[in-house]
Order: sequence, then C-alpha cells, then structure tokens
Amino acid sequence: MTRLIYIANIRLPTEKAHGLQIMQNCEAFADAGADVSLWAASRINTAALAGVGDVWGHYGVKQCFRLRRLPCIDLLPLVPDRADRIAQIIFMIQLITFAFSAVIGVLFTRAEVFYSRDPLVLLALSLVKPGRQLAYEAHQLAGGRLGSTLQRLTIQRVGHVFATTGKLAADLTERGAKSAKVAHDGVRRDRFANLPDQAAARSQVGWRADQFIVGYVGRLHTMEMDKGVGTLVDALAKVGGVSLALVGGPDDRADQLRQRWIAAGLPESDFLYAGQVTPDQVAVYLSAFDICAMPFPFTAHFAYYASPLKLFEYMAARRVVVASDLPSVREVVTDGESALLTPPSDVEALAAAIGRLRDDPALREQIADRAYELVMSRYTWDARARFILGIINA
Repeated sequence: MTRLIYIANIRLPTEKAHGLQIMQNCEAFADAGADVSLWAASRINTAALAGVGDVWGHYGVKQCFRLRRLPCIDLLPLVPDRADRIAQIIFMIQLITFAFSAVIGVLFTRAEVFYSRDPLVLLALSLVKPGRQLAYEAHQLAGGRLGSTLQRLTIQRVGHVFATTGKLAADLTERGAKSAKVAHDGVRRDRFANLPDQAAARSQVGWRADQFIVGYVGRLHTMEMDKGVGTLVDALAKVGGVSLALVGGPDDRADQLRQRWIAAGLPESDFLYAGQVTPDQVAVYLSAFDICAMPFPFTAHFAYYASPLKLFEYMAARRVVVASDLPSVREVVTDGESALLTPPSDVEALAAAIGRLRDDPALREQIADRAYELVMSRYTWDARARFILGIINA
C-alpha cells in the first residue's frame, strides 16, 4: 500500500474553496488504496470556524485518512484582508516556519510519496528526500522574480508534476519540469447522488417553482479579479423574465450586483442571493437552477490557468452550462454538445444563448445529459486519484 503524506499550508477548516478540494483529494487517494495523512498548518482560525471540531463532517468527507497539524508562527490575524508589504512579510514568516516543521516531520516519517501544492515546502523537502518521492500539484504559473524562481527550482527537483490545465502543464515543462502531467480537478461523485428534483430543491431553498433561474456558484471575485457576473446581469436584462441566483459571496460584491440588477429595471424579487452555503447544500442549489452560468472574462488566469472546478459541479448536477469560450473550458467541454460557449464579455451572445436554452427544454436536457455522462466518466476525484497514483507507482 502506498503511503502518501499530503502537506498543505492551510488552516482547517477554511472558508476558501481549496480546503474542500484538499479534503476531497485526500479522501479520494484513500479510497484508491493509499494510506493517507494530511499535514496542515496549526493556525489561528476565524471566530466563525474556530469551534468546528469535526473537520471531516464539516466538509462532508469520510474519516478515512489522518490529520496532523504542524506548528508554525502565525501572525496573519494581525493583518486580516491585507496585501501590503507588512502582510507579505508576515505570510512569509508563517510559510517558512510551516516548511521547517514539515522538514522536521518528514525526517521521522516513512512514506513513498510526499505530495503538496506548496513549492517552498517541496523545495525544502528536496534537501532531505529524493525527488522520486516528491509530487507537486500546480494550480498556477507563479509570477514575479521570487515566485517564478521558486517554482522553477521546485519543478526541477521533484519527481512528479501534476497541473490542472494543459497550458499550465506546457508552461511548467518549459520552465524545466521533466514530465508535467495534466490532472484536471473534478467532483465528488457521492455529493451529486440522489439529488432532489428541481421542484423539491426549490422548495427546500425557498425559491418559487414558476421562476426560470440562471445561477452562478462561487466567489464573485478571485484575487480581486472580476469573474464576469456583471456581464451576466447585463445579459439577463436583455433576455427578460429570467431570475438570477447567486450562491457564494462576499456580501458587498453581491449587493453591488443587486443594485446593478435593479438599475437595469429588473424586479428585485428575481435577484436571488443565497450567500455562503455548506458544500452539501451547493448541490441542492444547483439542482434548483435551470441554467448554470460561468461568464468569466478573458484573462490569462481564467483562459489558461484557472481550473474550471465549478464547471465540473454544474455538469454533475445535470444542469445545462453556458460558459465563456476559453481554452481552459474547451479542454473539458465541446460547444453545442456538452455546453454552450459564448465569446467572453459578449453581452449579446450570452443573452442569445440563454434565450435559446430557455425556449428549448429539449436542448437543455440533451446538453445536460451529455455533460453529466462526461463528468462522471472522466472528471471525478476518484478517477483523478487513480490516475495520479498510477503515475507515481509506475
């Protein structure tokens, strides 16, 4: 049995999406036959999450792997929501001390593979462990002199590199990775089993049965980058008679969109804002939608490096997807078959696609069914875990 240590510089639980991804990845590795331990940072949590004792229950995953918290110097609560120079220094202190704790822990731990998304951690581990035992899961192409140098050194010293998009894998190969494999993110199959039908889901979340709902799930910005939901509001204003549902946050961004919705002359009662919900509730909200939208603008991040994680969840909920036509999206779906793709930031095209789907229930069902078959056959965490372990154990 492969013993895998997953090392993640995160606090658990966390309000950020990657916490759920890491927990589901560890569960999937364990289900695929690995003996898994998750090493996370022992950090000060928010007041809202500090009282969560059952991390596995919070994320809705099986307790089939161990959790160990590594000590580190955590001064981040002194600079909440800040990105200035002082905050950057404090973050580096936290990261460096976490990496040091990981090295100490590894010296006294036997495992076939040490797996991480953190380049500094893996670079530090490469001083005491051979590259063949180190696996790097890359989610972005690091920028800046320090970040790019750190990533370049890391990928040259680890034995395995897994990237979440094809473009990222190609760029990491150019930076010196010996063999960068594409391992797309996915969904937890069980989370989308036995979903309520649309009527039951709407009753559960308190939405009217007679509304035609276009929904978006996720944070309304990423690293202060707009995610195109304003474009979706403008498109729905042209379609008319359609409700917009937002599941995510933050509240201030949602309020800005609400005001934009009202300014367009649309009924406030058709603006449905759920805020932050638990992972299990996400699937229920998706089931309540008619159309799932992913209106990302064309930026290097969204076009080439951002894993379309929400796309997989939309597909798994068996709801038709309208998404921006981006290279990272086309790696997964085909326009007209498993999704409808529109030019990024094109309000007219997005409105036309939504109107077409609203008026053609058979087309919605056909595309949604194909997407569901695709995601369940190729883009689940368990399929991904088997692929990664197969590469590592080859």
